[in-house]
Amino acid sequence: MSSLSYFFIVVTLFIIPFFGCCANAQLSPNFYARTCPSLPTIVRNAMSQAVAREARMGALILRLFFHNCFVNGCDASILLDDTATFTGEKNAFSNQNSVRGFEVIDTIKTQVEATCNATVSCADILALASRDGVVLLGGTSWTVALGRRDARTASQSDANNQLPSPFANLATLISSFSAKGLTANDLTVLSGGHTIGQSQCSLFKNRICNETNIDPGFATTRKATCPASGGDTNLAPFDITPTRFDNNYYKALVARRGLLHSDQELFNSGSQDALVTTYSNNPAAFSRDFAAAMAKMGAISPLTGTNGEIRKNCRLVN
Repeated sequence: MSSLSYFFIVVTLFIIPFFGCCANAQLSPNFYARTCPSLPTIVRNAMSQAVAREARMGALILRLFFHNCFVNGCDASILLDDTATFTGEKNAFSNQNSVRGFEVIDTIKTQVEATCNATVSCADILALASRDGVVLLGGTSWTVALGRRDARTASQSDANNQLPSPFANLATLISSFSAKGLTANDLTVLSGGHTIGQSQCSLFKNRICNETNIDPGFATTRKATCPASGGDTNLAPFDITPTRFDNNYYKALVARRGLLHSDQELFNSGSQDALVTTYSNNPAAFSRDFAAAMAKMGAISPLTGTNGEIRKNCRLVN
């Protein structure tokens, strides 16, 4: 995600009951069919423009969605600015000076409000935008269930405790995902979101300098822009095609060229080695499973019905 996260990147999580990931009976792909039928077109066009300006934006929005859903559910809490009454998620460890794409969501929200005033949640806009960003970079599509509402608060503390860490081992990562109702296989396929995007040097410096389960040539290449001292904000891609959604991420893991410690943990003589190998050889299997896992993640603890609100400005509660 660094992109999907340190995406996908994260540590200790508060336990959320399994049913939280599946409490989506009130979500439907047709939720706005009558109230805002132009919504999919508005989001798709805006994402097309954003990705055309900066291809990395597809990865950034995907990572934003991941970090949103992993902290108390897919409720757009990550989009909220700090207020006098709460310190939000934007400056949490995994987000500070890292998550981007807020202005793209702002643009989409403005366009949606002009057409469908006070109707569509920021949470649903982010869900659609993440899907469209993946598709625009060559990935598979999936059906996005809609009907989420927006949180009225956010918590930096919750983000620090619930987002997985780029330094976590496999057991910790599996536990983190399990707390959200996601399986070890979901962890492995969702981590494939790292097939697009980049990460900051500070997050992989220890890996390239000190770890042994790494291809020496790869480590040397990365050290050119991520030296032992300095360069912490320098970026490096997760795989060799950072603006194309493919299965090269898994090929990198098999070759011991995983960028983050948490990446290589997926292929390190552990329980996920076989699945990583499958995805490295079978891009169709990866695409199929990624789409299913994204739909599943998008159903983590949504606010529906009269819970939450429909924000007019994604950065502020009404």
